[in-house]
Amino acid sequence: MRPGTSVATMGVTIDLAGQVVLVTGGTRGVGRGIAQRFADAGATVAVVARTAVDDLPQNWTFHTADLRDGEMASAVVDEVVATHGRIDALINNAGGSPPADTATASPRFTERIVALNLLSAIYCAQRANHHMQLSGGGSIVNVASVAGLRPAPTVAAYGAAKAGLLSFTATAGQEWLPNVRVNAVTCGMVLTEQAALHYGDDAALSRVADTIPMGRLASPGDIGNVCVWLASPLSSYVSGANVVAHGGGDRPPFLDAASG
Repeated sequence: MRPGTSVATMGVTIDLAGQVVLVTGGTRGVGRGIAQRFADAGATVAVVARTAVDDLPQNWTFHTADLRDGEMASAVVDEVVATHGRIDALINNAGGSPPADTATASPRFTERIVALNLLSAIYCAQRANHHMQLSGGGSIVNVASVAGLRPAPTVAAYGAAKAGLLSFTATAGQEWLPNVRVNAVTCGMVLTEQAALHYGDDAALSRVADTIPMGRLASPGDIGNVCVWLASPLSSYVSGANVVAHGGGDRPPFLDAASG
């Protein structure tokens, strides 16, 4: 690995210069933070989303697609390869869900949530794997959620899709070796520009942060750091794994109940 100065901790430097990374949903929120950390590590960054934004760094390339459509998802991966000549890392970050009543959510709503949070990642991963196998290797990182590991009231379809994504990660992470590694990052609560929509005002955010052992919500860059590590040679023996980045997890509610 070439020396670099981009992402360094305690004397260990990750230099991804010359590498091409595609981040889905990379124009805002967690995806934007992930893309920025790859840029900090020297990688060439491509992002894909349904809607363009006007504040991307000039040296990033933007690609548009509705990744719920398998043909469009495959085509946009091909487009990135055609533009940059290769793809070394794919970060399947696109996803999300508005709240919905579990008992009455419509079939169309459920289908779209599962397609966005599970099928889109599978479609992109399949096509990225195709190119990576031809070029000699690569890394795929699927961004999951703690909603896939525990009950997820009001976002049941989202949680089920993220649980499915972890299963896909374990299987593809075995099948596509030795050339292509597939891993997941399971995120806890992340402080983004839309956090207030989920958690409320600053006072509410402070109360939420108090429930996290780390004492704060994650930043998008925190998640990006894990993704950069999983795409780097430092994790060369890691595949099919799930790295849980949740600041220590939820405090068991029975502890507070028992203490009154």
